[in-house]
Amino acid sequence: MAEDCQGPDFQLDRIKFAAGGTTILELPGDGDEPEMVKNLSCVILYNHPAFAYHTSKYQGGNNPPDCGSFDGVTGICNPGGSCRNCPYNQYGSGEGQWKACKNRRMLYILREGEVFPMMLNLPTGSLKEFTNYMKRLLTRGRCINQVVTRIAIRKANSKSGIDFSQAQFSVERMLTGEERAVVEQMTDMVKGYAMNLGTAALVAEDDFPIREVDPETGEVLEPLK
Repeated sequence: MAEDCQGPDFQLDRIKFAAGGTTILELPGDGDEPEMVKNLSCVILYNHPAFAYHTSKYQGGNNPPDCGSFDGVTGICNPGGSCRNCPYNQYGSGEGQWKACKNRRMLYILREGEVFPMMLNLPTGSLKEFTNYMKRLLTRGRCINQVVTRIAIRKANSKSGIDFSQAQFSVERMLTGEERAVVEQMTDMVKGYAMNLGTAALVAEDDFPIREVDPETGEVLEPLK
């Protein structure tokens, strides 16, 4: 795999939240039509913050953000610098009371029987669920890439009474020792891939039509079209 991926502009496929606030995930299919699933069994090989700030309102597409961060600590480009101290990463800096900088998370997902992982740009409204899931695993001394995770999409309701799609996470089973050895190698490869990504990877046009809900304030960031 490592040898075959050298040279060409190799891009991992992306998993999408289906438009319209439905409880469906959209995966690349074998033909022209995508594969639609209600839940997904996978190993989350690696994950990292995906902060993205646009000086003008994001209108979809693969336009890179004016500033982005892969670690949630340091922003790249304009304005760049410390994410903690950035004025655009504070509540109230965007429309309403939410942040101008979208705080999201990128998951690198491997399905059973497949060789290449896929990417899932996790919406803001699912971050709290994911954080709690990781905390439950770490409390039991488990790393997230040592278990088979079930991802399901449910319809949640914001504090302002707006429905939105939210990812839920649970453990299906622990990996065997043989599986863990393979997954560790895959995790190292994915980390290397992530290190070479540009800031355009922090946003995805498939995420634009989805209700983006802030988990703290319950405010809708991007209304459904």
